Amino acid sequence: MSSENGLATTHYLCIGCPLGCRLEVDEDNLGDIVEVRGFSCRKGKTFAEREHTDPRRMVTTTVGVAGGLWARLPVHATDELPKNRMWDAIAVLRDICVDAPVAMGDVIVANIFDSNIDVVASRDMPVARPM
Repeated sequence: MSSENGLATTHYLCIGCPLGCRLEVDEDNLGDIVEVRGFSCRKGKTFAEREHTDPRRMVTTTVGVAGGLWARLPVHATDELPKNRMWDAIAVLRDICVDAPVAMGDVIVANIFDSNIDVVASRDMPVARPM
């Protein structure tokens, strides 16, 4: 973050599209965005504004599986969680173990942190067949 002309400038690298624009967000002393620079598309401007005011991340990880063909089941959040809750969500999911079978899209954790965002299975998990 740099400061000039009474404005604080924060720099971001846009991940809204493959261009990877280097963004600058100017903020006044009240915390309001004055200007966004460096974007090549509308996604870049939207990304910069959101990243500056309410950063969010998509959470993808795995949970344990009992009786499944594999020991871990990939899961993902149905929407982006606030960035400051991302590691909390991963900690909650680390301790979860589900029973096979599981179908892709099954809800593993409903409404995590009262966010209206579910964590769902990213693939099917069949029951392990005995050898």
